[in-house]
Amino acid sequence: MDILSDQLLLRRAIPVKAIVTPLWKEEAQLQLQGQINQLDSQLQQLELQIQQMMTELKKQLIGQPSGAVNDQIQDLQVQGNARKSELLEQKNQVLQQLNQIQVLDMEQEVEQGQIDNFFYIKKGDHLIRRMQVEIVLRDGVVEDIRGEI
Repeated sequence: MDILSDQLLLRRAIPVKAIVTPLWKEEAQLQLQGQINQLDSQLQQLELQIQQMMTELKKQLIGQPSGAVNDQIQDLQVQGNARKSELLEQKNQVLQQLNQIQVLDMEQEVEQGQIDNFFYIKKGDHLIRRMQVEIVLRDGVVEDIRGEI
């Protein structure tokens, strides 16, 4: 009998946790601040684009009935405001994450993400235990692998 015929290749998502350290906090705050700066930049660009589009639209609609002009301007404002609201909501979420990071205790474990992993399973293996694996990092270095590899 072929050795591969008694096993099955499965995929599992492995949670990655980080231990909160001064370096981790600093890097996380820098990353989130970068996201905030990017969102601020997008908001400024959006404002400029809306202004430019309004100016261009007004030029194109010279001589048109005022009701049609107002409707198109209002549509543009509604679309611009909807996009602005999305960006502000994203910024608010990032600010909340930044606040959460600031109050974390040192040595606390926090979810960092997950990675996919493939593994073989065979008759007699305990599937649940084999699925319950996690990696713990300290400043980017694997400190612990928990569970049945």
